[in-house]
Amino acid sequence: MTTTNAQLFTHAKVFTGASEDDFATAFRVVDGRFGWVGDAAEVAGEPSTDLGGRTVLPGLIDSHTHPALMVAHGTEVECFPPVVASIDELVTRLREHPDVGAGDGTWILGRGFDDTKFPGGRMPTAADLDRVSTDQPVLVWRCDAHSAVCNSVALRIAGIAAATLDPAGARFERNADGSPSGVLTEIAAVQAVAQHIPSPRHEEMVAALVTIADEFASRGIVAVCDLLSTRIDDPLAVFRRAAAAGMRTRVALYPGWDPSAPLVDLHATDRDGQVRVAGVKVVLDGAYSNRTAWVHEPYPDSCDHGLRLVGDDEVRAAAEWARRNRVQLAVHAMGDQALDRVVDLFGGDEPWLDGIPSVRIEHATVVTDAYVRRLREARMTFGIATHTVFFFAEYDGYEKALRTRADAYPIRRLYGAIEPLALSSDRPATAWSGADDVMLSIEAAVRRHAYNGADFGPDAAINVAQAVLLYTGRARLLSPLAGVGVIAPGFDGSFAVLDRDVFTVPEDEIADVRVAETWIRGERVFAR
Repeated sequence: MTTTNAQLFTHAKVFTGASEDDFATAFRVVDGRFGWVGDAAEVAGEPSTDLGGRTVLPGLIDSHTHPALMVAHGTEVECFPPVVASIDELVTRLREHPDVGAGDGTWILGRGFDDTKFPGGRMPTAADLDRVSTDQPVLVWRCDAHSAVCNSVALRIAGIAAATLDPAGARFERNADGSPSGVLTEIAAVQAVAQHIPSPRHEEMVAALVTIADEFASRGIVAVCDLLSTRIDDPLAVFRRAAAAGMRTRVALYPGWDPSAPLVDLHATDRDGQVRVAGVKVVLDGAYSNRTAWVHEPYPDSCDHGLRLVGDDEVRAAAEWARRNRVQLAVHAMGDQALDRVVDLFGGDEPWLDGIPSVRIEHATVVTDAYVRRLREARMTFGIATHTVFFFAEYDGYEKALRTRADAYPIRRLYGAIEPLALSSDRPATAWSGADDVMLSIEAAVRRHAYNGADFGPDAAINVAQAVLLYTGRARLLSPLAGVGVIAPGFDGSFAVLDRDVFTVPEDEIADVRVAETWIRGERVFAR
């Protein structure tokens, strides 16, 4: 005889995620799925869990984040603003790394500094990091995760000297005498050093992923897309081991396309389950905050158009792999020239997936009305994962890099035109500690203010319900994370209970709203 596990929840303000104004006051979870959603009056007198009038959201989706990156190299100290706001503070923070003094072969690693917030906007160099250690290798990633700085020991280990040629689509920055400065611009240059860092054991990565999943739950996040899961070896196996060890988060993996190490074709089981391979990612250009996004017009006071990181043949090859394996192609494209190139390459092609876009565009910084028309008129199906935490946290860099803010992260324009649309964190490739705080992103979407109070395109603001949908009902249309994003019969019984009503608090207090409880498939996994 089968036993049914049913829980009734009442006395709540339930935002279902079905539309901007769809609310209920009660719901039932049966065997881990929503079995009924409606008015509490319909179930009056039945035994229930009273939620005390609190606001309930569907379990949240972070559609572009990097848990594999967070566990790839073991211990990295956080060097994000506002804690680290100068080179001296960066050096001090790195000196606090637990592995300082652990031996010549032990790396001292950090992540998240934003040089645009440093006095004079100066990039740290190997000479600065030599103040951390002249015996151990030191590497610290910039906030965009596209660039980094290392010390002299790390340069020697990597064999980078004055005569070393720059990698394709990247640069080893130089001192006046031609010697390497320690600044590594773009991913290929960073990887030339980072490849020498010993990888943590699988057991360590599994344990770290379980801990990261607990952090997600504290934010109300129940499902994520990992956009570059091949920062670790065999990510599908590692994430599935983490799920077996207690990680409850749904995870969609997007391995990176590397022509020197082609991806093997998928089995049907690789595309199913709590952890699944959902696509392949190509990084087409750099980032605005360090002026490497690929742009039509040169950056202000410059002749520089940024960097294109891969050629058409590689992008096409990745798309063919995605088509053959029935998964998505995700293209990192920030600059307007990169965005145009995505449509040039694929706009006229027949889509290969049903129900979700075949091509995801990641970031999509500068989007004009004309570009939106191109997406809507294309034969190909496109979706977008974008951000508000970027301009909130990295205002200083965007202020210097953008020619105009009118078309930068135009969330209102995108909301009205592109249905598969999501806000996301890009953690840890964002210049803010706690970048995956969904409430921070929602406040930025509503107020369009940067961390320093500066306006950032206020005409592009959306309302709270719209912003919440971009983490729930609309976000679920972007990727194959089946079963989440909506409180409706048949969906996972996953939801977040808030400590304040995000729909009615003053706009400047939205970021102060906290998740009080998170439930995943009918089980409470977090309580504040």
